[in-house]
Amino acid sequence: MKPTHETDSIEENFDSNATTPRIGSGSSTPRIGSGANTGTNTPKNGGPTPKHAGSDLPDANQVENSMQNNFSRGRIAGGTFFQELQDIDSAADEFGPLMEIDMDLPLTLTENVQHKGKEYIKIKFYPGDKENPYNWSTGRKMFITALLCMMTLFIGLATTAYSSGIDRMCEDLGVSTELGQLGLFCFNMACALAPLFLAPFCELIGRRVVYVGAYACFVIIFIGLALGKNIATILVMRTLSGLFGCVGTILVGGTFSDIYESDKRAIPMACFSYVAILGTVGAPIYAGFIDETIGWRWIEGIQGISNVPLLIIIALCLRETRGGVALHKRAKKLREATGDDRYIAGMDLEKGTLKEMLYNSSVKAVKMLATEPVVFAFGLWIAFAWFVTFLFLSVIPITFQTKRGWSEGVGGLPYISLCIGVTIGFAANFLQIRKYNQIMESRHRVILPESRLYGAMWGSAALPIGLFIYSFTQYGYLPWIAPTIALAPIAIGIFFIFESTYSFTSDCYGENSSSAIAGQGLMRNALGAVAPLFATQFFKNLGSQYAGLLLACFGTLLTFIPFVMFKYGHLLRARSKLAKDMKGDEEQKEKTGLYTAPFV
Repeated sequence: MKPTHETDSIEENFDSNATTPRIGSGSSTPRIGSGANTGTNTPKNGGPTPKHAGSDLPDANQVENSMQNNFSRGRIAGGTFFQELQDIDSAADEFGPLMEIDMDLPLTLTENVQHKGKEYIKIKFYPGDKENPYNWSTGRKMFITALLCMMTLFIGLATTAYSSGIDRMCEDLGVSTELGQLGLFCFNMACALAPLFLAPFCELIGRRVVYVGAYACFVIIFIGLALGKNIATILVMRTLSGLFGCVGTILVGGTFSDIYESDKRAIPMACFSYVAILGTVGAPIYAGFIDETIGWRWIEGIQGISNVPLLIIIALCLRETRGGVALHKRAKKLREATGDDRYIAGMDLEKGTLKEMLYNSSVKAVKMLATEPVVFAFGLWIAFAWFVTFLFLSVIPITFQTKRGWSEGVGGLPYISLCIGVTIGFAANFLQIRKYNQIMESRHRVILPESRLYGAMWGSAALPIGLFIYSFTQYGYLPWIAPTIALAPIAIGIFFIFESTYSFTSDCYGENSSSAIAGQGLMRNALGAVAPLFATQFFKNLGSQYAGLLLACFGTLLTFIPFVMFKYGHLLRARSKLAKDMKGDEEQKEKTGLYTAPFV
């Protein structure tokens, strides 16, 4: 039999003074399941009828009518899980009456809802449920976070390690260097376009399947990159590498929202940003030495081999993190055990159609980028930062190899300065996190998006400062340490731009932020894709000093964005149809999308 609930309204209508069937206090609990009927009426849907432990108890119809009249929510459990509750007095439980079912079922909350004109019984986790990812141990959460950050790091390394072997690869394959640079373009464009269409499918089939499948394909692609006999093969493999790499990393933010409560996601997301940027700027440190000693093919071969152990660990140890998946399985068991098709998980109830999800991830993303000033401004800012990142893959070799005559391996060592800068930015960001938490506590835990911008207003200014210094220290007769030091503030600024863009956008747009971030990711990866195609010509024809000066001036103009948003952001949000209704309360925090566009 199905447990009956009030179905007139989705709103809760709990009467704490109503008579509640309970256990542990001399009264019995209604029981539903597949056992033999004892003469009671069979429900109209054909499901089994309730059984009662004592003959002096009210019959099933009385219990059913009482439930309909007094409760819109309740609790259900069965088997060994129900037996564990026998010593607990549940009469005063605020979640409603307890029902027993003839199957092993952890204590689960039920709530009657109306959705699109139909009646459902939505099930939710009971507080403290061990299957709820929010209740997993800190050690397990840290382990999952470490696995995903390591995967992101390796994907980031693969993004730019390719650049160190382009010259020898093009010489070996008999093509121009410009054609070889298309490998960077193909990778980034795959990262720019694929999430717009693949993100909904990733949501439909579950996170673990996507992580393992996409990362396995990403690792296999290294075989084609290492053994490719012509440039067409290399470019196709690079495109596929970008495709599978971005599918893996686009879900990391969503996974963190699965296992961390809204107020505890800042540090995991900062770690994710850190390793993503670190991998992107750190690959040439080792790739140059590999290329000049054993050849460009081994850049890809060694990376492929090094990814295998992590792939095995992820395949064996990474669990499904979406709590909705566990509830989906419970709802399916309840439907089978009771014959009541109304049982459903919130994930299934709230899930849109494939057409709606494709609209949100593609059309809505582009529309928000074009019509929302906040989305466009921060999208332009982060796109410029990513443009500079990939531009310097060509600029640093000009500065240290062409002008100073360094070898390819030694010429990659200045990238260490970029890694140090990203690390400093990551460490300094904890001050921003502390400031944000203090402001939120003072506002009774209500979000104020502008409180995300303190780090950006001061840290991001390091980007144009570093560009100015680097521009006028590139001369070959100046000490090498001068441009090397200038790289550190550039990386500090890039990190703060990334952090502020995604956190501010998420706070502004709540449940619409996934679409907003997808639009920003499109712009960012598109600019990152085109940067290597003209970087060498840009710096050689305009002159390294003046090309750097032009970038520094443009970066200076963009640095005013967080200051403008800090002062006028509330006015822009008030004029936005998508942002004006965001109240910054707990409901918004839970619905805020963290499905970041891939960093790679």
